[in-house]
Amino acid sequence: MSVHDDLTSVQRCLDDLTRSVSRLEQQLGSGGLDMRRVRADADHLRESVQLLRAAASLQATPAKPELVTIPDTPYDPKLWTDSDDEGLGARDRHAP
Repeated sequence: MSVHDDLTSVQRCLDDLTRSVSRLEQQLGSGGLDMRRVRADADHLRESVQLLRAAASLQATPAKPELVTIPDTPYDPKLWTDSDDEGLGARDRHAP
């Protein structure tokens, strides 16, 4: 199964859980600590699955790399006045 199918299956199970918790609340009342805890846990699971679904959709679509435009104009020669030519040595010295 794919991740999408698994998440859909989990969502269906959570929907069933939410309906069951609602029926229990009608039968037992929603004022008890245990019932509030079960409701909070079910809500927390629903939020967690939504986060998983969002994370899975981000991973499924690879981000396009940002394109950087490099101009065709030559660089300013003043940028290179304090550097040596790579591989050629310093200007006032000769290679061995």
